Amino acid sequence: MLYAGNAVTANAIKGDYLDKRMIAPVIITVLLLLYFVAFGALWMALEDGMPLIVTIMGLSIPAICIVASVYVLIERIKEIRSGVEDDLDKY
Repeated sequence: MLYAGNAVTANAIKGDYLDKRMIAPVIITVLLLLYFVAFGALWMALEDGMPLIVTIMGLSIPAICIVASVYVLIERIKEIRSGVEDDLDKY
């Protein structure tokens, strides 16, 4: 939390609350979620006359992608907060 009463916490002063490295993964995940939701909505709009199994598969694929995207975002935020840097810088 940024505020404790009327005072700013130490984490907010140090910048630990929202690290700059978290901004890009969050933005990319939000864009992916919007894309998958739009795809699912379009699929629902075009489903007239499709068999039930095709409709279920067409909606389950974006749903699985949404869950995977959120999971990867959570893992990336944990990695950033733990201080583990990218290994690609070593190569």
